[in-house]
Amino acid sequence: MADFNNKLEFLEELRSIAQLGLAYARDDYDRGRYERLLEMAAVEYAGLAGLPARAVQDILRSELGYITPKVGVNAAVFSPSGGLLLSRRADDKAWELPGGWVDVRETPRQAIRREVMEELGLSIKAKQAIEVFGRMPGAFGQPHTSCHILFLCVPRGKQSISCNQEVIEAGYFSVDAQRRWHRDHYQMAVAAQRYRLNTMRIKPGTGDRSLVE
Repeated sequence: MADFNNKLEFLEELRSIAQLGLAYARDDYDRGRYERLLEMAAVEYAGLAGLPARAVQDILRSELGYITPKVGVNAAVFSPSGGLLLSRRADDKAWELPGGWVDVRETPRQAIRREVMEELGLSIKAKQAIEVFGRMPGAFGQPHTSCHILFLCVPRGKQSISCNQEVIEAGYFSVDAQRRWHRDHYQMAVAAQRYRLNTMRIKPGTGDRSLVE
């Protein structure tokens, strides 16, 4: 039996049962039952989010099929001196590792390259995954389960940062717990810093201790 920690976890399972049922049921009576379940989930979601129930129901109905967690990506980019690339969001004024959601018909590596280019105007190469972070429904106010892949990335040559409208400022900084962080991005920054320290090598021909591409 499922052990639900909050109402959002319960609603996520309820709506996923309804969506899967509507996607695969062939019996009209079963479809009617799943429609009712989806309607019930939509009403509760709407109450929590302050949205019209019909609008929420339309959104849920548009996502029929096998329901999986949303996938996000974030980039850990280091300067030669060890500073971590951070950006300050325009919406909540908090600091984060640049990134976003993976779009349909896009791989995670394609997504992180696109996100960093869109947000900061930087062309990067996504290398190995450092860690995968998970968020459950209710965490940070989100209604869904999500997975977030943290990639080690390197810039393609010397470039200047150019922030878009979603970013107030950006640059390379030390990892500081006192900084106001967006969601779980301090944990991401710590994981990135730990990975860097564990894999540092001397770059040939220089005295810089840096990640070698």
